[in-house]
Amino acid sequence: MIDKHKIPTKLLWVDLEMTGLDPVKDVILEVAAEVTDFNFKTLASYEARVSHKPELVVERMQKNIWWKDYPENRDEFVRKLGQGKPTKQVEQELIALVDEQFGRNPAILAGNSIHNDRNFIKQWWPALDLKLHYRMLDVTAFKLYMMGKYGVEFEKQEIHRAFDDIQASIAEWQYYLDWLKQHQA
Repeated sequence: MIDKHKIPTKLLWVDLEMTGLDPVKDVILEVAAEVTDFNFKTLASYEARVSHKPELVVERMQKNIWWKDYPENRDEFVRKLGQGKPTKQVEQELIALVDEQFGRNPAILAGNSIHNDRNFIKQWWPALDLKLHYRMLDVTAFKLYMMGKYGVEFEKQEIHRAFDDIQASIAEWQYYLDWLKQHQA
């Protein structure tokens, strides 16, 4: 059993690419996970595409307005989904990563708008959800604070690829921490 009172020593950065934002109607296309310590040293990482029929994915994604803004590589990305792994296999591999890296320590999700990724995890990978701490580190919350309090905003590209988005989230978190350190009163 996970000891949720233990002080965390690691973070589980996760980013999902989905066909949309509704975990009941939409599906997970890609996942990346990176385990870091609190100095952002990478301890382990994982990436996978989830296998889907490309025509199903395109049909679902075209219903979302952001599909038009999806990167130019979207057609190649969708074609490669047929080469992905079954969703249950991806869930089991993620559970193995969490077990290996966190053991009985809490696995705290981290990332941008991580609550929505968590909703998809609850819907599609419930066994993984049971391995996660109820607390999460949401970079977006800090982004709002930094913009509102200091007028500071981190410029990041919208790549819509899971691993690249994790790297951007970690860079953004570091940027805000460095800015605060440099501007202490």
